[in-house]
Amino acid sequence: MKNKIVVLAGDGIGPEIMTSGLQVLAAVEKNCTRDFELEALPFGGAGLDEVGASLPEKTLKACQSADAILLGAIGGPKWENMVDAPEKGLLALRKALNLFANIRPVSVSSALMHLSPLKPAIVEGTDLIIVRELSSGIYFGEPRELTEQMAFDTARYQKAEIERILHSAFKIAQGRNKKVTSVDKANVLASSKLWRTTAEEVAKEYPDCQLEHQYVDSAAMKLIQNPKAFDVLVTENLFGDILSDEASVLPGSLGVLPSASHSVKGPSLYEPIHGSAPDIAGLGIANPISMILSVAMMLRQSFQEEAAAQAIENACDKVLTQGLFTRDLGGQASTAQFTDAVIQELEGA
Repeated sequence: MKNKIVVLAGDGIGPEIMTSGLQVLAAVEKNCTRDFELEALPFGGAGLDEVGASLPEKTLKACQSADAILLGAIGGPKWENMVDAPEKGLLALRKALNLFANIRPVSVSSALMHLSPLKPAIVEGTDLIIVRELSSGIYFGEPRELTEQMAFDTARYQKAEIERILHSAFKIAQGRNKKVTSVDKANVLASSKLWRTTAEEVAKEYPDCQLEHQYVDSAAMKLIQNPKAFDVLVTENLFGDILSDEASVLPGSLGVLPSASHSVKGPSLYEPIHGSAPDIAGLGIANPISMILSVAMMLRQSFQEEAAAQAIENACDKVLTQGLFTRDLGGQASTAQFTDAVIQELEGA
């Protein structure tokens, strides 16, 4: 029986980098213990263009029955003023699949250290994971209102929602350095007070791990001053959105970082952390690394294909070490050239 992967190439550079990711997947599939069946469907702006919906019903049903989902990128100026914008489709997909845990690994390759805005002595050895609660908090809380003179949003969390994301963070930490940093604003916000007390309770179930607390403003500062101090950071939706984007600049480019979003029970979604970059779409110069590494995350976390995932990561690192860079990294390699080099490393391994 084949494992079904739904492919949502999306918009902008999405189709280009998705092609790279799928080519790399094909190169390692022969060494996997599983066979994969791919189903490509419209989503985001592509969904609006094809069927008039950012999340078409057929796409949603396919995602719900999939074993994993690969997403390229969505959005662009063409659709930004539409009621059913591409981003609305992404929020709806996350909600429908109950994708509550967003996982963003951040590491700095020695080959790219010169691109970081921070000094090498600060970023060298950085290896952390940000665990963001993705399906609740202020982005989804009700009531909310917007008038010409007043606006408000509601930051709402149920204890059970906090517990499940904390469990995800501690389980990840158990396989790493056994340190969890819980980020909140418990000196001001009621939702953060509940977050902190819940974190203390959950921590008792993981006596092999260390729990520390950081206010979000302090954590933002420490990410720049000493990113190596962190192992696993876990936080709520809004704070996680900001901190993960801040951390993404540590390697020097958004184009090298993947992410995963997990549900309690059901398919996970894997995607680059960057946007659709419509200004370079179709030019063949987009950096495919984040998409390729998202494929590696999928193989490891959804299909337990550790050897294949590690092979992809090693191949990307070898190509970078050889000095083959796409334009966002200061080089001249095209999307296809970088992808071909990664495949050559895989086939020669």
